Amino acid sequence: MAKWTAKHEAPEPLEGPVVATVTGGTILWFALFLGQLPFYGWFADRGQLWWVWTCAAGGFLGLIGIWYVRGREAALKRHAAQQAEHHPHPQP
Repeated sequence: MAKWTAKHEAPEPLEGPVVATVTGGTILWFALFLGQLPFYGWFADRGQLWWVWTCAAGGFLGLIGIWYVRGREAALKRHAAQQAEHHPHPQP
């Protein structure tokens, strides 16, 4: 089997409102969990409780994700500030 090599460089990663996106997803997971709780018995009777607990797990993992992306964003801002401090832009 031949080794695959890239023909061109990978594009730069897309940056966007990462904290807002992860927060919105976490809220959605928790909303789905809470929306399913009144039907817990219905899910249990059909052996489908994994639907409920998947939403709960998504919400709790989302909390970890929020913590992570907030820390990442703060680190990126600190790095940009340090770069600006060490390499000031020349004034025209």
